Amino acid sequence: MLHSLTWNGDSTESIFLCYHLGMKQLKDYSDEINKCSKCGLCQSVCPVFRINGNDCAVSKGKFIMLDGVLKGDLKLTKTINKYLEMCLKCGKCSKFCPSGIDVCEIFSAAKAEYLKNSSEGNVIKFLESEGIFDRLINLTGKFNMVKPLPSPDNPTKTLLFFKGCANKIFPSSEKAIKKIFSKLQYRIIDSNEMKCCGIPFLSSGNLERYESVEQYNTNIINNTECDCVITDCASCLSALNKYKNINKPIVDVIEILSDINAEFNFKKNLRVTFHKPCHFESYDKFLKLIQKCKNIEYLEMPNYDDCCGFAGQFALTNRKLSIEISKNKIKNALSTSPDIILTECPACILGLKQGLLHIRCKNKPKIMNVTEFLALAGCVK
Repeated sequence: MLHSLTWNGDSTESIFLCYHLGMKQLKDYSDEINKCSKCGLCQSVCPVFRINGNDCAVSKGKFIMLDGVLKGDLKLTKTINKYLEMCLKCGKCSKFCPSGIDVCEIFSAAKAEYLKNSSEGNVIKFLESEGIFDRLINLTGKFNMVKPLPSPDNPTKTLLFFKGCANKIFPSSEKAIKKIFSKLQYRIIDSNEMKCCGIPFLSSGNLERYESVEQYNTNIINNTECDCVITDCASCLSALNKYKNINKPIVDVIEILSDINAEFNFKKNLRVTFHKPCHFESYDKFLKLIQKCKNIEYLEMPNYDDCCGFAGQFALTNRKLSIEISKNKIKNALSTSPDIILTECPACILGLKQGLLHIRCKNKPKIMNVTEFLALAGCVK
C-alpha cells in the first residue's frame, strides 16, 4: 500500500527545510567556481556554443560572471539569468571538465539566488506550486488513468513504477510497460500518489520546491513494499538517484528487460536507431536488449549521445536555439534511414519531433519510447 503524505509549504516550513537539508547557496560554491581554469574545453562539447559561438553560453563564461557577482563587481541581473537559462543541463561540460566541477548544481544555486530577489521568481514559484503545477498534472492524469492489469499468481518480483509527469499526461508508455510485464512474472505497483521527480524545479532554481518533493516521494518509496523502483524516463531516473535517503534500488526499465530471459519477436523487419538522452547511463544495456529483438536491424546514428535540444524549460526560453539543436539531432538520426527512432525520455521525444517538424523529409520515421517499441512485438518468450 502507498502511504499518503501532506506537506505544509508555508514560508516558515520552507526556510526550516532549506536549513535542515543543508541546501547550498551560491556563495558556498566560490571555491568550485574558482577551480575553473578557463581552459575552454567546455566549448568543444557544449551544444549551445556550437550554434551561437557565445562565450557566455558555456561554463567558463558563466563562471566569470558568477565570480563577479560573488566579489560584488556585478549584480545577478536579468541579463545574467538569461545566460544561466542558456543551458541544456546536459552535463557534458561537467563530464569533460578537467577540474570535475558540478556545473549544473552551481547554476541551480545561482538561479535560486536570482529567483529569491526578483519578481520573476515569485511568478515561477507560483506556477510551480502544488496548487498550480501538481493540480494541473493530477487533473490531466485523471482523464488518462491506465487500469492495472491482473498480477501473476506467483510474481518473482514486485516493482514500484514511478510514472513521472509525462506518463500521467501521455500514458502510452505506461500502457506499454504494463502490457510487457503482464507476460512476465512481475507485479507492477502504480505510483499515482507520487509527485514530479523534481527536475523542472532544479532547472528553474526553485530548490525549496525540489527538496519538498524529494522528501515527499522518498517517504512513499521507503514505505512501499517492493523489490525496486522502476522508471522509463532517463530524467526521472537521474532525479531519483539524487535523492539522499531512499532505501530501495532505482532501476531503468531497460536494465530489467535486458537481463531477463526473454525475446521480442517482431513480425515485420524494421530498421531502428537510438537517441541517447543526456541523463541515460545504460546504453550498454540497451544494446544488449536490442539484440533480443528479432527481425530488427539497429544502426547507431552519428553523435547518438548529443542533446536533442528540448530540455524542458530551455525549449521555452531559448526557442530558436532549441529548434536548431533539434534539427541537427534529427538529421543525424535520418542519416541511418530508420523506420523508428527510439529514445528513453518523454522530453527527448518532444525534441526529436520538434526537429522532424522543422526539416523536409519524405519518409518520416516514427519516434517512440523503447518500451512502446517493445510492446509492438508479437510475443515475449
